[in-house]
Amino acid sequence: MERKIVVDHVGVSYKGLFSVRELYRLVDFWFMEKGYTKHELRSDEEVTPTGKKIYVGKDPYRKISDYLKYVIRLEIQCSNVKEVDVEKDGKTVRLNQGDCAVFVTGYLVSDYEQKWEKNAMYYFIRGLFDKYVWRLHTYRGESGLVDECNHLVSQVKSFLNLYRYQ
Repeated sequence: MERKIVVDHVGVSYKGLFSVRELYRLVDFWFMEKGYTKHELRSDEEVTPTGKKIYVGKDPYRKISDYLKYVIRLEIQCSNVKEVDVEKDGKTVRLNQGDCAVFVTGYLVSDYEQKWEKNAMYYFIRGLFDKYVWRLHTYRGESGLVDECNHLVSQVKSFLNLYRYQ
């Protein structure tokens, strides 16, 4: 199995009012809508005197062919998170205030079932096919992954900018 980094640690940072719960929902809905299989690596929450520290690491994946799959590593890091009540349109809404950073890394995984690594001859043939025959297929996979990572980052930016004007 070969893992190639296509999008390297692209991120968004934000400071102010936002909803951690709604951010999780947005990300989960985006992955579900795009057909990704959930895979959560780590989820931590630590209470400190200045507020909560939250870390969520996800590694959802989507098979795009029998040979290639997309893996998008998503890291959400929030610090100094406190709950605050905000009045909006005459109603009291509970939001979070703090610092939030969201990072996205995109991997293109080839031969994820490891069919071509059973012996040395298959491995050599796979190297030749990757370089000369499947090059266009791999290039299309890379450009599709870049598009999906950029779309996810823009969705998160749009979501966080919604809270900027409250």
